[in-house]
Amino acid sequence: MDYFHYRDGQLYCENVPVEALAHQYGTPLYVYSQATLLHHLHALQKAFAEANPILCYSIKANGNLSICRLLAEHGAGFDVTSGGELYRALRATPPKKKVPIVFAGVGKTDAEIRMALDADVLLFDVESEEELWTIGTIAQQMGRRAPVALRVNPDLPPKTHIKTDTSVKGVKFGLDIETVVEVAQAVVGHPGLQLLGLHMHLGSPIIKTEPYRLGADKAVHLIAQFRRQGHQIRYLNLGGGFGINYRRDEAPPAEAFAEVILPAVRATGCQLILEPGRFIVGNAGILVSTVLYRKSTGGKHYLIQDAAMNDLIRPTLYGSLHRVWPVRLPPGTPERPPVDMSVDPERANPFLDFPGSLRQDVVGPVCESGDFLAKDRPLPVLPRGALLAIFSAGAYGMSMASNYNSRPRPAEVLVTDATHRLIRRRETYADLICCEEGCLN
Repeated sequence: MDYFHYRDGQLYCENVPVEALAHQYGTPLYVYSQATLLHHLHALQKAFAEANPILCYSIKANGNLSICRLLAEHGAGFDVTSGGELYRALRATPPKKKVPIVFAGVGKTDAEIRMALDADVLLFDVESEEELWTIGTIAQQMGRRAPVALRVNPDLPPKTHIKTDTSVKGVKFGLDIETVVEVAQAVVGHPGLQLLGLHMHLGSPIIKTEPYRLGADKAVHLIAQFRRQGHQIRYLNLGGGFGINYRRDEAPPAEAFAEVILPAVRATGCQLILEPGRFIVGNAGILVSTVLYRKSTGGKHYLIQDAAMNDLIRPTLYGSLHRVWPVRLPPGTPERPPVDMSVDPERANPFLDFPGSLRQDVVGPVCESGDFLAKDRPLPVLPRGALLAIFSAGAYGMSMASNYNSRPRPAEVLVTDATHRLIRRRETYADLICCEEGCLN
């Protein structure tokens, strides 16, 4: 569910017309719905309520401080994968409040490990043996025992895009399931380490529940073996990766994931940790752009607009699909693009032609043939200056944005009912060179 809807042919975010936001803040522009953010957080809290879960919002999905602060105020902790994300988590934590933080990632530096120990993180999700020993050594030097969870690669069948599937054999993530028990045995009684949990992240986005059932079953057996070794295992961390609706209604609800995960929680008696990111923020954000030009060449039609691959890299990086639709609908245009739900969303363009549509590639100004947001997409014919909404852009949009072609990154706006506020100003040309000017000869 999201709170973007059309009213009298015009797109609204909650009770604010998106056109008004574009006029006030300019484009490209990221627009977020607070109601949508909280709806999806509360959906997870409700679905997993039996387990009283620790929901650690994955900052890599969208690290805007205002979004992180909002989620923390409503009961979320944080999942971080770098020192910079940990810094964001600490800055976003509400005053006088302690929120749980888990620190994942395969390449934690010594400085980041010290920073995390000083911040008293709930857990380190450990990805390799050498990392485990390094954390233990640093913790001893600081007079601490580091709380760790071993991240296991359960070697499950492919579940999503090859670049975001993290639990098949041969990827860089996690400890091999064949050897993780030996690794756990080696740290029994270690003076700098407390093995308190098992971590398993399957990839993202996953739109079937069966991988979680298979992974959870393996986790139950591993936790039993860790406990027989003498480890006081308290936490079962099954990561995030729950899919969202990029087309229409293709992703299961939170309750469906809970149905296959909760039995493992009951069997182990562990505190459940989840690391949702996309599930919370993905459908809570859109990217708004302005049509610059139309072009027909080589038998193709192009809609050139001012958002580019540096603003939203997912389509060219992953071949991912985002709905693209006018902010103000031309007469006769449906409120949503027609979709063939029988088409696999990972393999083909599911959008259907409709009366008055023209198949167009939606491209940006960046000097790359790979600069596109949609290909061969049925869209109405739009004039120069028309506004477009690129939907489901709240996750891995702004967090992966860059300054390629020396393009300032967009502004971000948060809408709450009929009000809105700037939560990140648009970058200026001066911002692009501020770290370099002082280095000129």
